[in-house]
Amino acid sequence: MKNTDKTYAKVPRSRLSRMSKLGSLASRVAGGMVAEGVRQLAKGQKPKASDLLLTPANAKRVADQLAQLRGAAMKVGQLLSMDAGDLLLPELTDLLARLRSDAKPMPISQLNHVLESEWQPDWQNTFEQFTFYPIAAASIGQVHSAHTKDGRYLALKIQYPGVRESIESDVDNVATLLRVSGLIPKEVDYQGLLEEAKKQLHDEADYLLEAKLLRQYASLLADDTNFLIPEVFDDLTTPNILAMSFVEGEAIENLVHAPQSVRNRVIELAFTLLFREIFEFRLVQTDPNFANFQYNHDTKQLVLLDFGATRAYPVYISEGYQQLINGAIENNRTKMDGALAGIGFFSQPINDAQRQAVINLCEQACEPLMFSGEYDFGSTDLAKRIKEAGTSLSMEQGYWHTPPADAIFFHRKLGGLYLLAAKLNAKVDVSILFAPYRQVTKETLS
Repeated sequence: MKNTDKTYAKVPRSRLSRMSKLGSLASRVAGGMVAEGVRQLAKGQKPKASDLLLTPANAKRVADQLAQLRGAAMKVGQLLSMDAGDLLLPELTDLLARLRSDAKPMPISQLNHVLESEWQPDWQNTFEQFTFYPIAAASIGQVHSAHTKDGRYLALKIQYPGVRESIESDVDNVATLLRVSGLIPKEVDYQGLLEEAKKQLHDEADYLLEAKLLRQYASLLADDTNFLIPEVFDDLTTPNILAMSFVEGEAIENLVHAPQSVRNRVIELAFTLLFREIFEFRLVQTDPNFANFQYNHDTKQLVLLDFGATRAYPVYISEGYQQLINGAIENNRTKMDGALAGIGFFSQPINDAQRQAVINLCEQACEPLMFSGEYDFGSTDLAKRIKEAGTSLSMEQGYWHTPPADAIFFHRKLGGLYLLAAKLNAKVDVSILFAPYRQVTKETLS
């Protein structure tokens, strides 16, 4: 994500300092609740605890603190929101949206310490030019541009100090804070997802692993010139620094005023890639953050920038989603039911009405693939309908259950792609893009 103001915030490094930050945050939130309660009582109102907690001031306190901690503390709420979905209160949704845009870079002194530790004290002798203020800053690290003396133009992804070591405690501490605060409903069983969140965050913080995945994607897409992937440079890559070639491209979010043909092409390429990932590669970059994509107008390529959240998918999940989508296209609910069961959706007790409601929800989610011709993402209310159906189902007495982690991460990516398509007002024939994966059965032919 781009930084427009040159403000810095030191990243707390030790577990103790990070834990104390969260502890002081809880105290300030409680103090804010007391102050708000006194104000409302003075007006003759009888306040509810939830109203006192979810004030704009308290939401700002939580967002500011997590944004300063960065790392797992900044990401855990976003990961939890995939599971809690529409059960989450709007205030938490707003808070998470703010976290996605509030990362501040670390001070130059802290950055220099990281560079000296990862390379050598005289590291600057390698470079002709190094931009100390980052071109992007996110939850795990920040990105700098540089020119080496041997003529390479680099993008350097540099990890915040202490992030990897604090993942376990950060995830547990923030989850506890959100649970105690009431921002996550009591009925949500999130322990399984927390373990998945920790695993993914450890993967994202391993830049040697990301370098390997980057090369793997470059190999998998070697036959497709529609995509542009940076090159990895091993001589400057470490577990905490990922050195890549600097690739030119415009941020996807800036394409809202681009010609319709350009916006359509971007989304066509994104869907094409997702289908190849889940059905062919069985390797999916699951982070839907818009900042992970750019578009090169000269080469008409989709630029792929971040592979930290890449997840391998077993055959049964891949084939299950292929069967599920084909069932939706064929209006074959029995096929969809079997696919969902195979993926692992009905592993917990569920009555038939709720089971049918899950299938209904999947049918709605498959609407762009079932539509014949160009689907107009800009004019549809699909996202609203899915949200309402999901909320209605989630609020049913005794329904709540946790889908498989593989499904949650895939839905996160697909949902993010739908949002991007809507943001760009794209019109795309998704059914044609899915055509290579159609399974024509005898029932379909008859």
